[in-house]
Amino acid sequence: MDVARPGSSPFARVGRREFGYNTRQVDRFLTKARAHYNAEHPDGAITSTDVRGMSFDPARGGYEPQAVDAALDRLEDVFAQRERDHVIATQGEEAWLRTIGRTAAVLRRRLHRPAGERFRRPTRTKSPSYNVEDVDRLCDELLQYLENSVPMSVDVVRRAVFRETRGADGYEENQVDVFMERVVELMAGID
Repeated sequence: MDVARPGSSPFARVGRREFGYNTRQVDRFLTKARAHYNAEHPDGAITSTDVRGMSFDPARGGYEPQAVDAALDRLEDVFAQRERDHVIATQGEEAWLRTIGRTAAVLRRRLHRPAGERFRRPTRTKSPSYNVEDVDRLCDELLQYLENSVPMSVDVVRRAVFRETRGADGYEENQVDVFMERVVELMAGID
């Protein structure tokens, strides 16, 4: 894990009038994550899911968001690997494979739904929603990854951006986001 020297800034900052991530929040979280990572017997205070869900307030002159996000992605991968290794060491590789298999089966069931029917549509006509074709394209790639071992980086899912549409013309954003988080969790645990 990358460790900045005390008093040094671990990330580039945006301009003084631009918005980046709140430096205190980022530094506080990374200090806590570093302590957890370096602990001989981590107590489970921080998980890969915690890292993935971390967000920071915007602040003028803050840290460059892309750099922080990239560091968080690497940190999530490290914690996911550690969690996988812990399950294998304490419960055996078969237990880990069963867990991965169950999660993959749930995800595949949704991926096997027909294009255009994989997720709910918003009921409110003006609600923002995700472009169906964009989401279905990524779902098709994920199905190839899960069933045909077509190589795919977890970062493809992390960085996925779907065009916005309105109402029932698209998929409900929250449902898609939750699904994609589960996919990232699975992929980070496998790779």
